[in-house]
Amino acid sequence: MLIAVNTRLLLKDRLEGMGWFAYESLKRITKAHPEHQFIFLFDRPFAEEFIFSDNVSPIVVGPQARHPFLWYWWLEQALPKVLHKQEPDLFLSPDGFLPLSYSSPAGIKQCKFLPVIHDLYFEHYPGEIPFLASKFFKRYFQRYVKKATRIATVSEYSKQDISSFYKIFPDKIDVVYDGSHEVFKPLSEDEKKAARQKYSNGEEYFLFVGALSPRKNVARLLQAFDQFKKTSSAKIKLVIVGEKLFMTSEIEDVFEKIQCKNDVIFTGRLGTNDLKDVMASALALAFVPYFEGFGIPIVEAMYCDVPVITSNVTSMPEVVGDAGLLVDPFSIDSIKDAMLKIYKDETLRNKLIEKGQAQRQKFSWDKTAEKLWSCIEKTI
Repeated sequence: MLIAVNTRLLLKDRLEGMGWFAYESLKRITKAHPEHQFIFLFDRPFAEEFIFSDNVSPIVVGPQARHPFLWYWWLEQALPKVLHKQEPDLFLSPDGFLPLSYSSPAGIKQCKFLPVIHDLYFEHYPGEIPFLASKFFKRYFQRYVKKATRIATVSEYSKQDISSFYKIFPDKIDVVYDGSHEVFKPLSEDEKKAARQKYSNGEEYFLFVGALSPRKNVARLLQAFDQFKKTSSAKIKLVIVGEKLFMTSEIEDVFEKIQCKNDVIFTGRLGTNDLKDVMASALALAFVPYFEGFGIPIVEAMYCDVPVITSNVTSMPEVVGDAGLLVDPFSIDSIKDAMLKIYKDETLRNKLIEKGQAQRQKFSWDKTAEKLWSCIEKTI
């Protein structure tokens, strides 16, 4: 079988959620199935580390698709020319994009299409996405769903959302949960002390991890932390890991107004080795978006034996189970109260850690790869 894969999000040192999904699942699938051939379709020069095994053939297809107009050109003009030459049996797309204008030539087995649609944030909150990107997503994803032979997604929540929004049968959709990198694990007390010294001036801290965009709810998290500081007078810090994505003016405005500015630390993007130290040394993860298709930091925290505060909406209750404190992401008081409970109650923290050790067993990149391969077999 010849499988063509959209790998435009495999970017060295710049992997985000969908990029990590592609990296971790493809690395395992290609190595586990040497009997099949894979064509990796990049939109720019690639790092050799992404060519996981001998059965992977990379092809660079320009132009670099980093803008809605270029997404369209890459998908509908550039990719079909390559696919007509290669004649793959399956087109797998970890970011959900499909070349609508491509179909197999007459007289050969028709190419099947398998997009991974992580969530429908763009349908629920179109105004929170840059204008042209929002228009592109809303115009084309409904068409991708129709063209898809099967669909994979990362949570039962997203499966039901896709089925309901696009009026398709849920049995066409397979859930392939995200996982956690193997470096995320507990640290010794000395290691935690060293990490805190490096990142939070030696103090304990709540941690947020994620790109700074509206849905991540960082503005309310800052306000809740400000209220927590006023109520508790604790020396606790708030460490925010992630880089600006878009529409961050609200975060900047709130930050200027809070009283505890000196206790908030923005690290920007961190590499995996630094991130695992920061994660495993946190008092708790405070991850309270109001929309998530999965929420990888929740699983990473559970693998590090770190308690979790997260939101009671979309996929997050499904991922955390009973191993976290659930809050209303639209309520500053709800977030603040959870911070106070975590800070004051060591017994609660230990109980959540213990439950997290059981809940995390549901999620690993090995399981993701196995389930995605099962979905591929159903598609073919």
